[in-house]
Amino acid sequence: MRNETKHYNLITILGPTATGKTHLAARLASVINGEIISADSRQVYRGMDIGTGKDYGDYIVDGNEIPCHLTDIEEPGKHYNVYRFQSDFIEAYKDIISRNKFPVMCGGSGLYLESVLKNYKLITVPPDKELRQQLKGKTLDELTEILAELKPRLHNKTDIETERRALRAIEIEFYYKNNPILNSDMPEIRSLNIGITVDRETRRRRISERLKQRFEQGMAGEVRQLLNAGLTPQQLIYYGLEYKYITLYLTGELSYDEMFTKLEIAIHQFAKRQMTWFRGMTKRGISINWIDGNLSTEDKVKEILGLFNSK
Repeated sequence: MRNETKHYNLITILGPTATGKTHLAARLASVINGEIISADSRQVYRGMDIGTGKDYGDYIVDGNEIPCHLTDIEEPGKHYNVYRFQSDFIEAYKDIISRNKFPVMCGGSGLYLESVLKNYKLITVPPDKELRQQLKGKTLDELTEILAELKPRLHNKTDIETERRALRAIEIEFYYKNNPILNSDMPEIRSLNIGITVDRETRRRRISERLKQRFEQGMAGEVRQLLNAGLTPQQLIYYGLEYKYITLYLTGELSYDEMFTKLEIAIHQFAKRQMTWFRGMTKRGISINWIDGNLSTEDKVKEILGLFNSK
């Protein structure tokens, strides 16, 4: 696959928890000579494996390990954030491209995904009163034309929905034009975005089954080991979900049954919030091609390749 001949220079696999994103991304990467960039806000931490869903076996395809970037890059107890993710993404992306591999971003952390797909400028752009005065009274069409001159490739259609949004978009582009040192070196991303969806009951069943499986794999022991290594309960509670509720169980604040029930409910709620974020992404101008998560992996890969090669 010759990357330079393709319309897309990234494939993004996203979806709520327990929809098989990693397995699909690895299978796809094996077909397109690709490597994976993880977009998961907790898989960056070393030693937090079972609770964050680092299913290492998913990266083995036909006996070969598919490389995955941005996992196990930070010590537990630290606070990784979207600013660092965007910077680390750029480094990983350029490394993959430089070796004539194809990048596949995979994850469910909506803010991380969106920071790449919309190339967030992660600083606050102040209002420009002089520019606003110059543009005062211009129509939406006139503002759209000005924005098009500043930014010929307009990926976010919401920027031109109203005069106010168009004015703000122009203000931002002028700011970066006049302050070029503040521009990130994010490459121009043209991503084919694939969302994996299953019906609500199937998703709930998968979440519950996976949660039981992870306890059988020793998830509580993993949290205990982190505590024994010197992390405080407060540090682990910060990471939420599995680490929060299992810590509360291990410190005696919850019984096992209370912990399991509360955790199961929290993960269901988390998956619902993920879907809400993804729907918001489409409203903010990011196109997502949703495919049926109940299809076989082979059929999902075929569907993705059909979309990829249609451009």
